[in-house]
This record gives sequence, structure tokens and C-alpha cells, in this order.
Amino acid sequence: MASALKPFVGGESAWPAPAKLNLFLHVLGRRADGYHELQTVFQFLDVGDRLWFSTDGPPGIELEGGLPGIAPGADLIERAAASLAVLAGGHRGASIRVEKSLPAGGGLGGGSSNAATTLVALNELWALGLSVDQLAEIGLTLGADVPVFVRGVAAWAEGVGERLTPLPTLAQPWYLIVDPQVRVATAEVFSDPALTRNGPSLRIPDFLSGAGTNQLQPVVVRRYPQVAKALDWLSKYQPARMTGSGACVFARCDDRAQAEELLGRVPAPWKGFVARGCNRSPLLERCHATKGRNVGA
Repeated sequence: MASALKPFVGGESAWPAPAKLNLFLHVLGRRADGYHELQTVFQFLDVGDRLWFSTDGPPGIELEGGLPGIAPGADLIERAAASLAVLAGGHRGASIRVEKSLPAGGGLGGGSSNAATTLVALNELWALGLSVDQLAEIGLTLGADVPVFVRGVAAWAEGVGERLTPLPTLAQPWYLIVDPQVRVATAEVFSDPALTRNGPSLRIPDFLSGAGTNQLQPVVVRRYPQVAKALDWLSKYQPARMTGSGACVFARCDDRAQAEELLGRVPAPWKGFVARGCNRSPLLERCHATKGRNVGA
């Protein structure tokens, strides 16, 4: 079953909040603060959520289209905007509308990407002049994946995911992503006693030579049978892996035509979409395009 996700295009008024894939994910140990030491590689996709911002109103943050069931002010978009508003002296306001396309609990980074886009967009629209390093530091207080979305370059990540080494020359293949229509609770996966917490530490050349797995995957497939079924189905055609803590699974395809052909075979009630890997985030491209138009104005 195809989904309605469409690639970002240049010139659109929306601010992109792209999806990401974890091309591998190792858990190296548990830290004293309860978090886990990780190694992973983030690569962006050319699809995701979209956000619109209006900053002409009174002070305060208004959000339209956020996830249902989230308490007022608790959405990552609102929290990101509020963090910047405090730095701006509390006299700034924004009305934000989000068009959600990425599944919640899918391992595609939707919430973190929304937060990063909010930080980057409002920094520009409010003319705050904060550096990328400053925005990434604020982003880390919101979530471990937010800094990579702020920086906008495919990266090798360590720590909780905040220590980033850019990988701008990765292959940028076509992927088929399958959503088995379940929502994975990340905290439950990381607290599962069966989780491997002493995975092997890799070096970047190891990964580039094909090493690495997703060590969260065995826990998730045991707890969520639909994820196991999606992996089994996709693996019949191409090597498949789960992204992040799931539930979405993905396979690298030979070309767009193969990805589209496999998309047509995705069984209901699952959903799927085709996307291109990006080493430069669509958000970064949007920022550069905006600055270029401003310079030429």
C-alpha cells in the first residue's frame, strides 16, 4: 500500500522536517545517568513532515496539527519554540502549523526533526543570530537526535547520538521504507533485559566495509510480531533492517524503479514509501536557498 509522502521540492514555502534512517545502531553500554552509549550512522531522506511559521502575532506559541494526545506545551515543536522565546526575552510569538506525514514511533525521527526545524526556522525568522553549535546545544536538551537534524549533514554518531562526525560522501541510494502500522515504545525497548548492551565498537572504515547491525532489532521483533513479519517480507527481495528503535524497516534498492516496483507489492494493512538518501538535509538546502534569495534581493 503506497503512502502519500512526496519528496521536498525547491521553492515551496514550507520548512522541511526530513526523516532519517539509522544505517546501523550498536549499543555499547549503559551510562551512570541511565542513558546508553551508542554508535550509529544517520542519513536523511528527501521526504518528511512540513512546517509553516507566522511570526506577526503577539507573544506566545500556538501550534496547529501536532500529535494527538500530547499535553499543551509538551509537543517538541512547542518546547523548541519556547526555548528560543526565552532567549529572545519572552517577547516573541509564533503560530506554527505542522503537516505530519511520518508515523509516530516509527524510528524515522519525526519529532526530533520537527524540533530541529523549529529551532532553525525561528532563529532565522526572529533574527536571533544563534550559531549552529548553539542551536545544536539547545536541541540536545530536547532529544538526542535533534542535533544531527540541526546540523543537517549525514553523520557518524557516538555518545547518546550527539557526538557527530560528518559523512558527506556516503552513497545516496533509493530506499523502500515499510511501516508495519505499529507504534514502538522506545523506552521499553531500551529497558528490556534482553537488550545487548555490550555491542562491538566500530570504526568508520568498518562501517564503510559493511559491518554493523541494529542491536535493538532482536528486542523489537520479539515484542512486536508485525515488525518481524515486515522484515521477513522485505528480506525476500533485498537485505532489510529496522531503523532506530522501529517500527519502520527499510531496504536499499538498486534504483528508483526497483524501489517503486517493490512498493507496489507492500501488503495491506502496512504502508510504504520510496525515498532517496540525502547527505545534506533538505532543511539545510532550504536555509541556503533562503539566504541566497535574500542576498540577491
